Amino acid sequence: MQTEKVIDHIVNWLKEYASKANIKGFVIGVSGGIDSAVTSTLCAKTGLKTLCVEMPIHQAQSQVTRAQEHITQLKKQFPNVSDTRVDLTPVFEELKSVVPPTAPSAQLDLSLANTRARLRMSTLYYFAGLHKYLVAGTGNKVEDFGVGFYTKYGDGGVDLSPIANLLKSDVYKIGKILEVPHAIQIAAPTDGLFGDSRSDEDQIGASYDELEWAMKMKDQGKSIDDFKGREQEVFKIFIHLNTVNQHKMIPIPVCEIPLNLL
Repeated sequence: MQTEKVIDHIVNWLKEYASKANIKGFVIGVSGGIDSAVTSTLCAKTGLKTLCVEMPIHQAQSQVTRAQEHITQLKKQFPNVSDTRVDLTPVFEELKSVVPPTAPSAQLDLSLANTRARLRMSTLYYFAGLHKYLVAGTGNKVEDFGVGFYTKYGDGGVDLSPIANLLKSDVYKIGKILEVPHAIQIAAPTDGLFGDSRSDEDQIGASYDELEWAMKMKDQGKSIDDFKGREQEVFKIFIHLNTVNQHKMIPIPVCEIPLNLL
């Protein structure tokens, strides 16, 4: 990958899109992870207003610290960058208190995790509407089009996706060139939606390097029977997630009414 040229291409694409949409800038949720750090830096490089929003919900202190370090660095480097912090923990807890009580389960944990992501999406669109900004997505190619590792109408609810055509490894390469804080570059990827230390790999069962390999194998037309051992296990994980999460990756189905019924 020609990293420097890719960076320039994305920055120019962002500027052109914003200009055509008559939009003044971008708003990005900054989590302390590599994807949001790279996305916010790319937006900042456009010279347009860039609002970084922290939205903790029972967030681990390590994630908060990394996010704040990145925002501080970004504001020193780019005068067009501003930030705000919205603690959504009370909102989240209030919602939990008013919905019908449910017995503890893995499904409840997942539902609450997705609820966190959707509260954050609503918050970002509040600021987008207030300032006439675009919500910039932080999903990469593996997450968005490989395994569907995001929340529909949560972190998947965005106006444009600057890095969605980049593999996770590509995002790390860009992050290094952009001098994203070292703590972010070496941190284990996590969505931070469960209020504990679980990483993306813990949830998925495979690392991003393994998922990139599986995505490539699928594109080459390989099948599960072509592999053995760990490779077969990883390929099964990828194919399963790619299949069950297609509802996130394809347009919302519309019931077409026959003309003779209209």
